Amino acid sequence: MRKLAFAGLAAITAAVLTTVGVAAADPPPSSLVPVGSFGANPGALAMYTYTPAGLGTGRPVVVALHGCTQSAADYYAHSGWPELADRWGFEVVFPQQSTANNSLKCFNWFSTADDTRGNGEAASVKSMVDKAIADHGSDPARVFVTGLSAGGGMTADLLAAYPDVFAAGGINAGLPAQCATSVTEATNCQQNDQHLTPAQWAAKVKAQYPGYGGPWPRVAIWQGTGDYTVYPVNGTELRDQWTAVHGVSQTPTSTQSLPGGTTLTDYAGKVRLYSIAGMGHGTAVDPGTGATQCGSTGAYFLAGICSSYYTGVFFGLDKGTGTTTTATPPPTTTTTTTTPPGTCVSASNYAHTQAGRAHQSAGQTYANGSNQAMGLWNTFTVHALRETSPGYWVLADGEC
Repeated sequence: MRKLAFAGLAAITAAVLTTVGVAAADPPPSSLVPVGSFGANPGALAMYTYTPAGLGTGRPVVVALHGCTQSAADYYAHSGWPELADRWGFEVVFPQQSTANNSLKCFNWFSTADDTRGNGEAASVKSMVDKAIADHGSDPARVFVTGLSAGGGMTADLLAAYPDVFAAGGINAGLPAQCATSVTEATNCQQNDQHLTPAQWAAKVKAQYPGYGGPWPRVAIWQGTGDYTVYPVNGTELRDQWTAVHGVSQTPTSTQSLPGGTTLTDYAGKVRLYSIAGMGHGTAVDPGTGATQCGSTGAYFLAGICSSYYTGVFFGLDKGTGTTTTATPPPTTTTTTTTPPGTCVSASNYAHTQAGRAHQSAGQTYANGSNQAMGLWNTFTVHALRETSPGYWVLADGEC
């Protein structure tokens, strides 16, 4: 049954490959190095690393998890993490899934046999971290993890299962930790609001390491408002989950406008939600040589903003003794908010679609962003919608 997860992605994959092209050829082994033996490997994963020339001891480690249908080489070639490793001085570990574990090469973020402490794929990633630290004398207090889609879902699970290992994480188009424990639940999590409170989401995290009393990882969440593979509601649920874990409010302490139509909402410096207006399913990249640019476009690597750069700054990788230190650029605009962002609009379903707040399919209307069902597409059915982040609308009947 695990091999059926993300089965609906196959048709989407074909469409994306047609429009953006296939990933680049695998880089030479001298750049992306396979590690044949790295300790216990109950999840039967492969380990690859990228180590900048002359890397000193005491440097950070970043674990980068690819998405479904991808490989370690794809994430190496397009994500921008190797060039940032050269710039700032850290090692990158690229775990790789196999078709033997999952037919679409998705990390099994929905399986308790693979996504919990000491078990399966999660335990294999922990072994890779231990290997990287031992090989290069890396700093065990500065180990980070990031990933796309199924890799993003596994990132959230790893943060919950190993808060004593990972100082922070970056989740790109991913799912809340422990959202699903089966294939059926996985599909539901991808597409629908789970209607859990922040406290209920936080409980799923804290149950993964009972009795843990140390600091919780900080979390950067990246979500496109036009993502209809892992729906934008997952970004909101991740925000709810990790702010509650940290014990901070779901009301942002500040908002910023960043390149590529990106709105950053910050929650007491513990959690950041990067909402990218109109972006579909993928990791955001920004090819170029500018200070904030990195990555290259490809299947599920979408042009707009270099998410890896901003995630790396959030991790603090630009500070310290790396080969080059780049200052964080000022935001385009900054505002401090004391109330939830967005406005509330009551109108007919037809008017909502005409104004860009909703869309219709087969005569039915759905809110943009949340994709919540609103009923027939006509001028008689009326709903209220609230914009909770740019381009992300939720049903708000009775609130306007």
